[in-house]
Amino acid sequence: MFTPAPYMEWAKTRPRAAFDLAGSNLLGCTLDDLPEARDALELVGSNDDGYAPLVEAIARRYGVDTGCVALATGASGANFLVCAALIEPGDHVLVERPGYDPLMAAAAMMGASVGRFERRFEDGYALDPDAVRAAITPATRLIVVTNSHNPSGVIAAPAALDEVGRLAEAAGARVLVDEVYLEAGLQSRARPAAARSDVFITTNSLTKAYGLSGLRCGWVLASRELAGRVRRARDVVDGTGSFPAEKMAAVAFAHLDRLAARARTILGQNGAAVRAFLGSRQQLEWVDPDGGSVVFPRLRDAEDAGPFVTRLLSDHDTAVVPGSFFEAPAHFRIAFGGKAETLAGGLARIGRALDARPR
Repeated sequence: MFTPAPYMEWAKTRPRAAFDLAGSNLLGCTLDDLPEARDALELVGSNDDGYAPLVEAIARRYGVDTGCVALATGASGANFLVCAALIEPGDHVLVERPGYDPLMAAAAMMGASVGRFERRFEDGYALDPDAVRAAITPATRLIVVTNSHNPSGVIAAPAALDEVGRLAEAAGARVLVDEVYLEAGLQSRARPAAARSDVFITTNSLTKAYGLSGLRCGWVLASRELAGRVRRARDVVDGTGSFPAEKMAAVAFAHLDRLAARARTILGQNGAAVRAFLGSRQQLEWVDPDGGSVVFPRLRDAEDAGPFVTRLLSDHDTAVVPGSFFEAPAHFRIAFGGKAETLAGGLARIGRALDARPR
């Protein structure tokens, strides 16, 4: 059953703006940011179940066995393969709200019914095990969380994650934690959810935290048994990844601490600018993100920010993501992982658009 993801269609077809604060990738790396990259390029090699040095580098970084690593085409590919490996028609999948719509679409495409649990603005978008408990059914097989939360940037409390894991285990379910934003800007290395217990599955990539979206390097961390099922699911979807991309990704892992420092510099400067701007704007209320490269303010006096977002693009050549794509229409998402001058110009234009709104 085909199930579209409206946000992804919008993201690929929307008009481009001079001040683009909609795309949430970290500012892309150049070859100068990645020593040895030019010398590493090869077109042909062995990567039937993933380029072995890359699998080993991922396992080493996250403290898991190589058998617990499965490669994928980006984090989106990793999420899809987990759904393909775990879900059967008639299963029930729980996904947070607000949430990233491809996560719902992937589960529905496998024939699952999709239920929701709330991460409430009033609670700072905290992960609430009680909300999960109330939404679990006897048919629930997968609970899906983003950490840090997309679209708010809030990091889940470890105790809350552990409690959700216990709830899943009692129900015979698993917990998929999409951690694609988790490492962006953090001062210390994040512990993946999959290291907590076998009930957890982690998906991640080099895109949002490291500025390497072009490599499309994603991965799944899971129990050996489930990681094996993910690899076999990939046999059906795309067989294997691109050898040149996987070899380049292995080079990136050798320099990941350097790339992480680059990300901290970008996000530290840009995050300070975003916080200063939002703090100066009485028309907006917002939850301060703990990490990642996005923030999710909402208009205080409107139920739908859509008209504001439309005018922002048409009158000020500035793009943000409408909150309606996350089922939170009064909000809009600002990304701050790009160039500082683009962010500054975009924030200034958001301010002008706010001032121009009828009172």
